[in-house]
Amino acid sequence: MTKSAAEMEASMIAGFREKTGKTIEQWLAVAKKSGAEKHGALLTLLKSEHGLTHGYANMVALKHFRTDAGSMAESGTDLVAAQYAGDKAALKPVHDALARLIEGFGDDVEFAPKKAYVSVRRTKQFAIIQPSTKSRLDLGINLKGTAPKGRLEPSGSFNAMVTHRVRLESPAQVDAEIAGWLKAAYALA
Repeated sequence: MTKSAAEMEASMIAGFREKTGKTIEQWLAVAKKSGAEKHGALLTLLKSEHGLTHGYANMVALKHFRTDAGSMAESGTDLVAAQYAGDKAALKPVHDALARLIEGFGDDVEFAPKKAYVSVRRTKQFAIIQPSTKSRLDLGINLKGTAPKGRLEPSGSFNAMVTHRVRLESPAQVDAEIAGWLKAAYALA
């Protein structure tokens, strides 16, 4: 049975001491003492100076800056609505087209909104949907072993949690090629 995002987070937090030598609360104290003002800076510090893996460092950073889904929900923030507010509103139909396509893959698909993007999971993350600019949504896809070609670019510095990126500007671009890449990533997750 697939765990929900909340169950996975609770499991990860429960295992912090065993996996990292400190509880989440102790890591949050390290984060506070660090003085890091941005997520990326704290992530780098926790990984390089404290040896945390990306996943654990990311969890500490999300909790420290209160940008994890749980903290945002507690504040009454609808993360997806916030992503498409203002000048990015025109990209919401692209997001919706992707969500409809992915929902058709099976009942085990989970959308886990973050502050800047939506993580798409099965047993593990296989895609992300991120409104990157006011005119472009980036679809990140995990397709290890697949050579970039055409619209399927290497992810580069876009997001370390995916292997490829596709830039989308309209719902019409959510086509059979996109469906094929996403279905392949879903099958690998």
